[in-house]
Amino acid sequence: MDTSNYKAIIEEIKPYGARLVAVSKTKPVEDIVALYNAGQRIFGESKVQELVGKQAALPKDIAWHFIGHLQTNKVKQIAPFINLVHSVDSIKLLAEINRQALQNNRTISCLLQVHIADEETKFGLSRQEVIELLSSCEFAEMQHVHIHGLMGMATNTADEQKIAAEFESLENFFLELKHTRFDGISYFKELSMGMSSDYKIALKFRATLIRLGTILFGSR
Repeated sequence: MDTSNYKAIIEEIKPYGARLVAVSKTKPVEDIVALYNAGQRIFGESKVQELVGKQAALPKDIAWHFIGHLQTNKVKQIAPFINLVHSVDSIKLLAEINRQALQNNRTISCLLQVHIADEETKFGLSRQEVIELLSSCEFAEMQHVHIHGLMGMATNTADEQKIAAEFESLENFFLELKHTRFDGISYFKELSMGMSSDYKIALKFRATLIRLGTILFGSR
């Protein structure tokens, strides 16, 4: 596998202080190893069964991020090792992550997925739902999850102004929460947005994690 794109992207994002999540879903272990050998340590998967298999087969210093829609009944399979869940879209899911983290004597890092796109097919909480979740008594009692920030997916469009407006809205909401709900909480610092088609725009709006697959591994 040619890793020249990978090296160029790492250099490109350095000035922004962002980190790369290499989205390895559907890709073979050999391709992951090639990027690992080039220095990549954060990989993202969206299917639990595939993630579990790859985690067992690959080096243990890989930080695995779950980036897809996570069903509550599958949380227990990844709870022992997952580094970050990007896609928390309900308090029910967060409660199950908390429960499984307790079972594994861990605290699991999570991002709240916010719906910023026009497309109804994309998952995510509304801004009001995020505030209600964070204000709930149920959340206050969760001792084994930490909310590290927000995640969002822009509309799949060629309209760069629309994408920029969506990313800017998520950045503003992140900053609002940072200065209110998470004031003084050092780990609330992640803004996961930007994929192969729009990461250059996301970098302009404080993205700290960009999720790239196609540009690294080729089309699926």
